[in-house]
Amino acid sequence: MTSTLPVHHLLERHRHQFPALANKAYFNYGGQGPMPQAALAAMQQAHLHMQQAGPFSNSSNVWINQESQQTRQTIAAELGVTAETITLTDSVSTGCNIALWGINWQPGDRILMTNCEHQSIIAVVQEIQRRFGVAVDVCSLMATLNAGDPVAAIAQHLTANTRLVVLSHILWNTGQLLPLGEIVAACHAYPTQQHPVRVLVDAAQSVGVLPLDLAALAVDFYAFTGHKWWCGPAGVGGLYIRPDALETLQPTFIGWRGITTDANGQPVGWERGGKRFEVATSDYALYPALRVAIATQSEWGSVEARYQRIQTLSAYLWQQLKELSSVHCLRTAPPEAGLVSFQLVDQASGRSHRQLAQFLESQGLMVRTILNPDCVRACVHYLTLESEIDRLVVGVQQFCQTVG
Repeated sequence: MTSTLPVHHLLERHRHQFPALANKAYFNYGGQGPMPQAALAAMQQAHLHMQQAGPFSNSSNVWINQESQQTRQTIAAELGVTAETITLTDSVSTGCNIALWGINWQPGDRILMTNCEHQSIIAVVQEIQRRFGVAVDVCSLMATLNAGDPVAAIAQHLTANTRLVVLSHILWNTGQLLPLGEIVAACHAYPTQQHPVRVLVDAAQSVGVLPLDLAALAVDFYAFTGHKWWCGPAGVGGLYIRPDALETLQPTFIGWRGITTDANGQPVGWERGGKRFEVATSDYALYPALRVAIATQSEWGSVEARYQRIQTLSAYLWQQLKELSSVHCLRTAPPEAGLVSFQLVDQASGRSHRQLAQFLESQGLMVRTILNPDCVRACVHYLTLESEIDRLVVGVQQFCQTVG
């Protein structure tokens, strides 16, 4: 197989900045992206700086505050919002927990979520249901993957007592891109008894992929991470909170970073904006590393150019997989983003998705399996080469021929 797609003339040189791409064809960006060498160096330099200054010294504290604010500003610029709306977290799950537990739930309140959410978010919603007597409704977005209207599917499940809708911008299992602006508008316009319908978004698969303007989307809560499509370090992410939704949340985990104190050092209130949900000591060396990782992506091209290449590559992979008689692509049209999910047609003949993933990894091709729906997920980034996609498709063919 030979690709006719154009390859950016700077891509090969750009890829040399990512050590993990040198010895494998990587298709697991939706799990964790490979870090650029400059981000690794920035992390080491930050640790050295703190040690040389004294980890707990006045100069280190000044440096930490500066690094934290610069990181909020960098993230905010990528998302089309202001730095005051950003809470620095360690993961998407933490961001979602802040929003979910920060609401003053009352018996009779309802949460609406989709049937395509990650298990960590499902578990939080189930525990809130158990503790507070909240009702949970589930709408099927799996049914809208290839036909149907996801906005209508969500809207028809809204009730007068719906307080929060929980969904993903890009579904982690099928790769479906939801029309978030239309969904948010439908939720905000729905008439309720006391509270507006707020929208919490799991943005694990969208930040670093899509051009984003969260202010224009009017989403209430948007939880994301830096270690997937931004290719930053694991352990740093964030939560965007729309300004008019800020006062609807109360901190659940509380620490010195999120409070204000009086002259005697006693707590008297919350920090302004998203800082009030930050708790205590973090690995601050991750902050400059994330900023460097984001800047490294921009060296190759704008977020619009990167997204266009991701779409082109995902369509290229989808088209090749669709031509294999042994494979069924979940999508009947090219995916809108970088997640391409597919199934083996006949697992009963000894072909399992787990075995396929293990075989591909033995060939230096990294994919992952998903349990619901039972499938294999390959993630293409703008960093992906067409030749790597060709290798992946050949690997799938070889596996099916070996066990068939």
